[in-house]
Amino acid sequence: MSPRRPLLLALALGLVAAAAEARVVGITIERREPVVGGKAFGLAGPYETLVGTVAFALDPSLRQNQAVVDLDLAPRNERGEVVFTADFTILKPVDVRRGNGRVYYEVPNRGGKGILRRLQYAEPSLDPREPADFGDAWLMEQGFSIAWMGWQWDVPERPGLLRLRAPIATSGGRPIEGLVRSVVLVGERKDEAPLGDSSHLAYPPVDPNGRDSRLTVRDHRLDPPLLLPRKSWRFVGTSKVALDGGFEPGRLYEVVYRSRDPRVAGCGFAATRDLVSFLKSEAGAQNPLAGVTLAVGHGISQSGRFLRHFLLQGFNEDEQGRRVFDGVFVEVAGAGRGSFNHRFAQASRDGHQHWNVHYPTDVFPFTDRPETDPETGEKAGLLDRAIASGTTPKLFHVVTSYEYWNRAASLMHTDPTGTRDVALPDTSRVYLIASAQHGPGTLPPAEGGASGNDGLYPTNPNDFRPAIRALVHALDQWVAEGVEPPPSQCPRIADGTLATPEKAGWPPVPGVRFPLVRNEPVRVDYGPEWTRGVIAIEPPRLGRVFPALVPAVDADGNDRAGIRLPEVAAPLATQTGWNWRRPAVGAPDALVAYRGSYLPFDWTQAEREVKHDPRPSVEERYRGREDYLGRVALSAVALVHERFLLPRDVPSVLERAAAHWDWRSHRPSCSRKTALSRPASSLW
Repeated sequence: MSPRRPLLLALALGLVAAAAEARVVGITIERREPVVGGKAFGLAGPYETLVGTVAFALDPSLRQNQAVVDLDLAPRNERGEVVFTADFTILKPVDVRRGNGRVYYEVPNRGGKGILRRLQYAEPSLDPREPADFGDAWLMEQGFSIAWMGWQWDVPERPGLLRLRAPIATSGGRPIEGLVRSVVLVGERKDEAPLGDSSHLAYPPVDPNGRDSRLTVRDHRLDPPLLLPRKSWRFVGTSKVALDGGFEPGRLYEVVYRSRDPRVAGCGFAATRDLVSFLKSEAGAQNPLAGVTLAVGHGISQSGRFLRHFLLQGFNEDEQGRRVFDGVFVEVAGAGRGSFNHRFAQASRDGHQHWNVHYPTDVFPFTDRPETDPETGEKAGLLDRAIASGTTPKLFHVVTSYEYWNRAASLMHTDPTGTRDVALPDTSRVYLIASAQHGPGTLPPAEGGASGNDGLYPTNPNDFRPAIRALVHALDQWVAEGVEPPPSQCPRIADGTLATPEKAGWPPVPGVRFPLVRNEPVRVDYGPEWTRGVIAIEPPRLGRVFPALVPAVDADGNDRAGIRLPEVAAPLATQTGWNWRRPAVGAPDALVAYRGSYLPFDWTQAEREVKHDPRPSVEERYRGREDYLGRVALSAVALVHERFLLPRDVPSVLERAAAHWDWRSHRPSCSRKTALSRPASSLW
């Protein structure tokens, strides 16, 4: 334990009376420094960064805390409360009164900070200090305070990552044991593999030689698992597993073993609730954002799934019955939730068509309004508890084409049978960023096998951050001013823009294999104790799948529905949300995680005719560079009118389109080293 931990715990215990309303019982600021030497950002003036630790106390008997699995089994203080701490970072106006009265709260993805790169076109940084780390300061110029707090106990031990020190559940003071399952997928033959996901801390096996430990393998996620002989594999230390002959690339291995001392992972939900409630509700010196009255929460991928789960389990109501997040921006989460609030939860685990299979990520319910599962008769919706408590936020679900292929996004707005569209609540919107992959792309696209791309085709370069900024602005206007946002933009069964892959309308592009596979969530049986968050069956028993649909495409292979950014509306290529795994990394009949494809048009008609490509060539589409850029400009203007692009981002969108054309035409003025990963307006 570091020397500061006892001090922080004492602080947490001693300040209960001072902050009894929000269950934040102490805030310790360990570092306070001006941003970029005290530079002023619009009317908000200079900003400062606060880094420190926040202490919490939870009463397990309160109704609002009873959704936290095993909270009643955690150690308690003399007041009968469960106490713990978490790391935080806040970026705020030096004088909060000069801000806009709103906190923009990013739920960290695996302990990191992504929102500055997303919304301010900044350089990635775990500890933003340099000018490039703040990009064009878009949120700051508007006067937002920006906050992050760790909610996972298992993030890697790296400087700058935010973590929560979750308590350990016990049974009357005795250790609790239970099952843990680790999925292993390698891209090359390896003798050893980690038990933890994505470098995260793993639960160690209780007995490395335990006879009840099992290692199975399957080639596809719905195949029956094949049990491997116990003598053929072994644990290495407390965090790795080794297999005689090595793990084969592309195969899905699952090691199941007993561990002990489960963390009360659901404290991450309660801590997020209580910190945000404290920041927007508490007066006095303890609150560094005193005076802020509205909060918008943003989660990307894993942390977007966190917010969906947060809403489902009723955490948008604080202990006093107040609404926590006034607006929620769920980005690229699809229809999933997560392994966030059960015994031996592994929060980093997600779910894809061929990776991290059968964790409790893609489970019923999927829609905001109640739907009925025809297999089980269960009726539920994501917002049931928020509606019942009167704490429903304004909610944006923003997805790319990738999430329809790999995160079952269609189930957010279809019934569980995938046969009809369902209506959204008036408080919700769904927006598809057409023809984009899981994260913003860059130019030039990474070739298959290069730059970490395990896909068969070059990666999709669609940089959709300008659309994200416009949608964030629309959500903020809705929350703060009551301005209705644009209507949902998502594919639908009724108009034929949402379909099975067989009916999606894919053109016969030479040499390109269109997928018929996608991630369809499967009903899983974790055993009779799952209703209280305890898994008794691993791997789980599998039932029938929930049918997932994909966006229909136009004659070029680009998505018909959704927000079509200028480089999709005036295309130089087919850009998809799917990509095949390369044969060299195994499972070439499966989809690679996170990446889409870039399938360029031929430049000339002669090249196209030789290849028999049905997609018109570039020279058949455009009279030249200026014609192309003119069409990009027209598309950008239309998007500004529709509120899917900010006027300030139009010049950078045009600049990037020009760079795209120049790279494709091999003009000497285009260098592969040009910073095409962010708009030029990011520098100030």
